[in-house]
Amino acid sequence: MTGPARRHKHWRGLSMVQLGLVGLGRMGFNMRERLRAAGHEVVGYDQNPEVSDVGSVRELVSALAAPRMIWVMVPAGEPTRQTIAELADLLTDGDLVIDGGNSKFTDDKRHAELLAAKGIGFLDAGVSGGVWGKENGYGLMVGGAQTDVERAMPIFDALRPEGPRAEGFAHAGSVGAGHYAKMVHNGIEYGLMQAYAEGFELLEAAKVVEDVPAVIKAWQRGTVVRSWLLELLVRALDEDPELDDLEGYVEDSGEGRWTLEEAINNAVPAPVISAALFARFASRQQDSAAMRAVAALRNQFGGHAVKKVAE
Repeated sequence: MTGPARRHKHWRGLSMVQLGLVGLGRMGFNMRERLRAAGHEVVGYDQNPEVSDVGSVRELVSALAAPRMIWVMVPAGEPTRQTIAELADLLTDGDLVIDGGNSKFTDDKRHAELLAAKGIGFLDAGVSGGVWGKENGYGLMVGGAQTDVERAMPIFDALRPEGPRAEGFAHAGSVGAGHYAKMVHNGIEYGLMQAYAEGFELLEAAKVVEDVPAVIKAWQRGTVVRSWLLELLVRALDEDPELDDLEGYVEDSGEGRWTLEEAINNAVPAPVISAALFARFASRQQDSAAMRAVAALRNQFGGHAVKKVAE
């Protein structure tokens, strides 16, 4: 390992820092590369030894200079809970843990209390950007104490997209607010993808439209429906104009369900998000052009697994 936790270099006007990163999957690996490119020192641990810098979480903690800052980027649920429990036993007073996975916001309070008992800070960070974040940056929504947010700001500034901080980063509120914001973000994403997918299916079904990919590509400039998701649909259609190589089987990773639960708890009507979630359920029962489009979009922006049509 090299040098102390704080460097004398600067990037976006902020000091370089040292970070431990647990989880080097599709997003974690790219985040490590983006942070290193910005001049930060990142020590990464993953169960895959081919990408890991150290052999265990314990070795990662030992490699960092106190006070330590560790970002957890592992699957939500039990993997995250186990990782944070392990860190609680290894870290010391003054250290900071950031959960950047898609944890349910209700888990954050328990994690914060577990760590706080040993004087360890906690932030929950909702992260959007998928496999493209390495190049484009990641949208960040963070929950936790202001002092902890300020301490981690060099990391957040390196990860977020270029441009005004307020357009790529938000301190959403206290613990849990970051993951809550990301949950709602993903619920909206469900609805947007479903709308594009249904439009694609209608264009495919209408005999009057002879070049569906050309129509969707033409929507990229000047129209009110242009977006990054639309660009990704265009990219998917360039690769497979009919999306015939995919089955219309689409998983949901939890956030859509949690968003609807919160909509019910707060008496907020959310018919678009609920319809999009139920459409994903329907995709597991029968194949459709719309569900092939949603599967293609998820693969494009997040590298999510798709099911190929059997030959």
